[in-house]
Amino acid sequence: MRKKLTVEVLKAILPLVIAIIIMQFAFIKMPLGLFLQFLAGAVMAIAGMILFLLGIETGILLMGEAIGAELPKRRSLSLIVGIAFLIGFAATIAEPDVIVLTGQIDMVSQGTISGSFLVYVIGIGIAFFVAMAMLRIVFNFRMAYLLAASYFIILVLSFFTPPEFVPVAFDAGGVTTGPMTVPIIMALGIGFSSVLAGRSAISDGFGLIGLASVGPIITVMLMGIILH
Repeated sequence: MRKKLTVEVLKAILPLVIAIIIMQFAFIKMPLGLFLQFLAGAVMAIAGMILFLLGIETGILLMGEAIGAELPKRRSLSLIVGIAFLIGFAATIAEPDVIVLTGQIDMVSQGTISGSFLVYVIGIGIAFFVAMAMLRIVFNFRMAYLLAASYFIILVLSFFTPPEFVPVAFDAGGVTTGPMTVPIIMALGIGFSSVLAGRSAISDGFGLIGLASVGPIITVMLMGIILH
């Protein structure tokens, strides 16, 4: 598994590194110190991604499935919703992509849109829709209906949201599909649906990310409306 992860990470990062090296010698001609700093950062990024993904697969992914499989046995709807909300929120505020996006927004807006506050707003959006996804599995709602209703709400909110918050909202929905959030939410859904009689882990366990990513769009839009 370690060898496979290493190969996958190298395939993902090396093309970018090679392209920048080629541009460095052909066009850009960056200062030597900055170029060496880039190479050192690339090596650290590769090592970090390998360790990160290894940790996800060997521990967090398995724990997510175990928690999802255990929840139906408790026969408590409020517990299912509460645990799903908590896991969705915790996974989001730990998501590297979310941290990078909110930091960039804070810097560009010069503190007008607080990065730390935005992280929690995004986390609440994801958490709410992860809980909704669990309820969908329990009551067997069609995913199409929930998605249609969610995007209708987004369409309506877009007419009232300040223009500077609209792109932020959609970017917030995009960055939540990162390497931390996706495995945990998918594992939770697959584990949850796999122990329900007559249910398919494929049809119920997948699609959760698409539904959950709607949450940050709505909550960031609401934040923009409230703040302005």
